[in-house]
Amino acid sequence: MKLLAFETATEACSVAVLCDGELIERFELAPRRHAELALPWAGELLAQAGVARSQLDAVAVGRGPGAFTGVRLAIAIAQGIALALDRPLLPVSTLAALALRAPGERVIAAIDARMGEVYVAAFLREGDGLTAL
Repeated sequence: MKLLAFETATEACSVAVLCDGELIERFELAPRRHAELALPWAGELLAQAGVARSQLDAVAVGRGPGAFTGVRLAIAIAQGIALALDRPLLPVSTLAALALRAPGERVIAAIDARMGEVYVAAFLREGDGLTAL
């Protein structure tokens, strides 16, 4: 499986390439710089992995919740690439992606939504995956 992934729902900008089980990634806390970083990073990571765009099996994207502009940017980039290559687009919950890294059977993931609010979700770990509660 060769996968290109974008996540820009928070102040962090993250781009990753998964190539036959090997993960190569770039991550930076970069408020207001996502548009500047995401595509160049994708090109660099694909080159580093030795993967041509035409070899991708799919494109994944963080679908939020999160900052409206950041979510919209990642979806636009990922959808454009997926459409151009005629590959599937795989939306991934930003909160579920955060929860996957946490230990335990029950996990609560939260993101600052600003103005005194949060985005929050609860999950139950089932094998390698999560089920939203």
